[in-house]
Amino acid sequence: MSLRIGLLWAPVFLSTLAAGCVTEGAPPVEEVTRARAVVEQADKAGAQRYAAADLQRAHDELTSAEQANAQQKFDEARWYAQAAEVDADLATARNSAGAAQQAAHEVVKANDTLRQESGRVP
Repeated sequence: MSLRIGLLWAPVFLSTLAAGCVTEGAPPVEEVTRARAVVEQADKAGAQRYAAADLQRAHDELTSAEQANAQQKFDEARWYAQAAEVDADLATARNSAGAAQQAAHEVVKANDTLRQESGRVP
């Protein structure tokens, strides 16, 4: 008797389990669009110069997000899009820091040159 009851409930249990595994959230349109914009912004800012690895990782993650989205793996696409945005932001920040450090180095160099020039006797 218990075997018959188990056999009756098995399809219900399996269909519920399968539905739970297949369920994905809504397509991550906003996340992918935002990630694409942030990656493009990092490209335009010249992040390749000071943060090439971070920028490349952002591009790779954006590509993975778009592929997962096309395969309707929306949760995975969302995760990749968010990771791409974070890495592109990191690349932009490192680029800004590198540019600022380079500018500071140039100022120090110019100050040294001025000191040397002001110490000369005409």
